[in-house]
Amino acid sequence: TWTVALVVVRAESLKFYKLRVTTHSVGLLLFWTLAFINENLSFISWHNKNWWFIERNSSTKKAEFGLFLARYIAVAQLFLLGLKAPGLYKQEPLPVAVRDRRGQSPFKDFWRKTMILWPFMWPKDRFLQLKVVICFILLAMGRAVNVLVPYTYKLIVNRLTGDNNQVITDPLKLIALYVFLRFLSGGGTGGMGLLNNIRSFLWITIQQFTSRTLQVKLFEHLHSLSLRWHITRKTGEVVTMVNRGATSIYNLLSYILFSVVPTIVDIVIAIVYFIAAFNGWFGLIVFLTMALYLIVTIVLTEWRTSFRRSMNVKDNDAKAKAVDSLLNFETVKYYSGEAFEVNRLNQLILGYQDSEWQVLGSLAVLNTVQNVIITSGLLAGAMYCGYLVQNGTLGVGDFVLYVTYIVQLYVPLNFFGTYYRMIQQSFIDMENMFDLFGQKREVVDVPNAPALTVTNGLIEFRNVSFSYDQRQPVLKNISFTVFPGQTLALVGNSGGGKSTIIRLLYRFYDVGSGCISIDGQDISKVTSKSLRQVIGVVPQDTVLFNNDIRFNVRYGRLEADDAAVEEAAQAADIHNRILTFPEGYSSLVGERGLKLSGGEKQRVAIARTVLKNPPVVLLDEATSALDTETERNIQASLNNMCINRTTIVVAHRLSTIVNADQILVLHEGEILEKGT
Repeated sequence: TWTVALVVVRAESLKFYKLRVTTHSVGLLLFWTLAFINENLSFISWHNKNWWFIERNSSTKKAEFGLFLARYIAVAQLFLLGLKAPGLYKQEPLPVAVRDRRGQSPFKDFWRKTMILWPFMWPKDRFLQLKVVICFILLAMGRAVNVLVPYTYKLIVNRLTGDNNQVITDPLKLIALYVFLRFLSGGGTGGMGLLNNIRSFLWITIQQFTSRTLQVKLFEHLHSLSLRWHITRKTGEVVTMVNRGATSIYNLLSYILFSVVPTIVDIVIAIVYFIAAFNGWFGLIVFLTMALYLIVTIVLTEWRTSFRRSMNVKDNDAKAKAVDSLLNFETVKYYSGEAFEVNRLNQLILGYQDSEWQVLGSLAVLNTVQNVIITSGLLAGAMYCGYLVQNGTLGVGDFVLYVTYIVQLYVPLNFFGTYYRMIQQSFIDMENMFDLFGQKREVVDVPNAPALTVTNGLIEFRNVSFSYDQRQPVLKNISFTVFPGQTLALVGNSGGGKSTIIRLLYRFYDVGSGCISIDGQDISKVTSKSLRQVIGVVPQDTVLFNNDIRFNVRYGRLEADDAAVEEAAQAADIHNRILTFPEGYSSLVGERGLKLSGGEKQRVAIARTVLKNPPVVLLDEATSALDTETERNIQASLNNMCINRTTIVVAHRLSTIVNADQILVLHEGEILEKGT
């Protein structure tokens, strides 16, 4: 058999090296399992006087014992290592995206992921740490109570039946003790007993700490990522990943600490108890049932992983498309695309439901197989126990203890498949969240970077080159100077690099080569926060928060009072218009500010910039989408705002640059002409 095993290992290694998949075949895993069970059969006869532990006087016995010990350790290691990655996976024919690892076990890098969970399981707060300790103490007490419940039941039966010549003497105390233990444990049927209820109550604040900490850190990280990352992501998909990721951490902690670990500990205690109190055959029956159940659960659940991942990807895609369609509500109406959008979502849902059918169908198969294994184990053990009761080897109380203990053990074990599936799903969701955490910041401050200090507002571009894609440069050796308080206008055809200059100055991206400085300070050597605090931007496409007008204006300087907000609105010539709204400054602007007209949104953006009061102002085609009259009114507000401020204006219309001190004409990333 060991020769066959070596051949299987060799064949497996050759096949998997070719497929670049690191896992074990089901056949080899089952072989290791049977080999481990075979070695454990030796313990059944440990009561025999000729067993190795009892008699090791001769050299032959010592040699046999040494060989057995070495073989047992080797087989145990093979068995434990094999459990790490069961199941045979197919090679992924398409490139495996970070969000769709269909050919990879979710338990890959298990310990690394577990260590990431540690800060959430063991918070820094002393009071929360004390609660964690108490939760584990209650968990340990629950394991002891689970053993005492069937044992007390046995004593009650023995006393009531007079078994083993016992005299029936006041069993009421035992009955009261039994009921009290059931009250503590919850009946051993998955119910929430007193111990579990206390533990759940204490865990609430720890759960809230975990959820809050994770979501805040992830939200902070997402805001630290570059503009390039955000414009290439689907908002609905990211939101789904964040929600699922936060839930996955809580599920992992709950299921691993309070479901899987207690279940496994209960199994080990049961095996040891039956071997010690009955005989080795009972321990073997329990061990084989549990081992087969766990192995089948793991193998079949790993087989279901690809279905679950495919369902997740399709669900993300459907939600992202739905959010994108709703955000572009007006465009859909303009082109009568309602039927197309509905049909597209219907097709996406059908694709999702195909994967959902595979998930639910395979779940039915898994549940059936689990039920067969548990029922078979219970039948074998109960019949053997009944046989020994008939022979007089065991008493009626022992039969009751065995059946009660096994049922108590099998009921929570019946949920092990659910626990494993939930843990597996949580790991999959956590992988997506880790992908978000793993996204690198494109713009990073240098170590110990100082804050930018603006005294005059002198802006210099020196030989600046930049490209979004290395194969296609956007800016080529751009050099110019904007003196303090002056206005520079950038004009030229679309795609010439005008808006890119704005984004580079605001440091949404770092330059490929060259240098950008403000008052002689290289902006790549100062903190991004201090740089953005001294620059105000009025973009072409003004997007407002789905909040009231006061909030949107105050966003320019969050600590500003209502008087300052209204003063900024007056400077932007929007104050009187706001007062005509039914709720004035408390009027909600709607999603992305759609309740306001284009001109009103632009004026709110101008008021926000006025309130910020920056020494440098960037106007990125701020009036290009407005009619002539609205543009004329807003242009006056812009001119007032730009007085005594260094300003860069991106424009197509001559009316917006008549007050410019310098004009640069850009063409294909180069300065074609300069003028005043």
